[in-house]
Amino acid sequence: MVVGAGPAGSAAAAHLARAGVDVLLLEKSGFPREKVCGDGLTPRGVRQLVRMGIDISAPGWMRNKGMRWVCEGHQVELDWPRLGSHPDFGLTRSRYDFDELLAAHARAAGARLRTQVKVTAPLCDRAGNITGVSAARGPGREPVRYRAPLVVAADGASARTALALGLERDTALPVATAARRYYRSEARTHDPYLELWADLRCPGTGLDLPGYGWVFPLGDGRINIGLGALPRRGRRPVDLRAALEHWLPRLPAHWGVREESADSPMRSAPLPMGLNRRPQYRRGLLLVGDSAGMVSPWSGEGIAQALEAAEVAAETIALALARPAGARREHALHQYPAEIRRRWGRYYRLGTLAGDLVLARYGYRPLLHPRVMASPPLLRALARLLTHVADEPARDGIDAVVQALLRAVPAPRR
Repeated sequence: MVVGAGPAGSAAAAHLARAGVDVLLLEKSGFPREKVCGDGLTPRGVRQLVRMGIDISAPGWMRNKGMRWVCEGHQVELDWPRLGSHPDFGLTRSRYDFDELLAAHARAAGARLRTQVKVTAPLCDRAGNITGVSAARGPGREPVRYRAPLVVAADGASARTALALGLERDTALPVATAARRYYRSEARTHDPYLELWADLRCPGTGLDLPGYGWVFPLGDGRINIGLGALPRRGRRPVDLRAALEHWLPRLPAHWGVREESADSPMRSAPLPMGLNRRPQYRRGLLLVGDSAGMVSPWSGEGIAQALEAAEVAAETIALALARPAGARREHALHQYPAEIRRRWGRYYRLGTLAGDLVLARYGYRPLLHPRVMASPPLLRALARLLTHVADEPARDGIDAVVQALLRAVPAPRR
């Protein structure tokens, strides 16, 4: 059983169904539906869509060539690398129908999709192992129960299922906030680059915004404009609405970004980061996506990690169910958090230099404590460095340049 039909849940259900597992996919709302997101996918996320069998050449997808960094009047364009293991392009598509497309794909693979089903509590046996969920179904909130030997919690940042089983969030790890709004802009909707602004400031105080702004083209006449910001210790949360209104006048006038061209209200959502809910498996419950805090503390990217973790969870479950219930099955299931740690643990570990930043590989990877990595001075320094080497041979060796910059940045105090 999978709770939640966002990217993580639908991907897990699709992979499980293709592995021959009888899987029920529960979604509290209907489709299509709005979700707060930048709507952008890096090559890492595109790779997972291809592995799922999604037709990314169909209408509705907008390809991009790379990232454009904007900082203090300068800009630099970095194309996605050409690697054999990943596509050399990214994608954008509105979450309004992206989630519906993935859910339909899971259903076509054999998953049983049930919408308008809000899970209310886990069902457990005497030993405390999850055996299913209770839920309210349909407009009339009809009480129902669903049984399953294993449950995948993909119910987003609220993580209600995990919380009900006592899996609390590590409050030492950050939860960022993102806000976005759609605008009509024929001048920018077909831009081949995702755009990041690294020099934004908080209105009123003039302090650096602890994050960045984005402009992502959707190819349908619209662009997605938004902000992501980390909380600052001892300070009030950033007013993202005011910060967005403060930033928009800086955008070029010919883009046509003004109130009358707005195509949606401004919406915001939390971004749980750094694998902040652990372990990712306990007593029959596997956590995938935002419920496990899988958003990158460096880039704010979450869909790619969710899709990748969903495949790992599905493979783990399929292998575990091939074993008899008991110690051998449990041993197999505990390989899921072990694999998550192996893939991302050293990049998400806080307080130390953890791994390396490889812009020439997935575009982004976490490196420092997120409060340092999202530091606007560091972002500006990096963007400034990139703009200065953009027209030089060093651009081909940008990884070495970035490493040189980061070696000059002291590790945060423990």
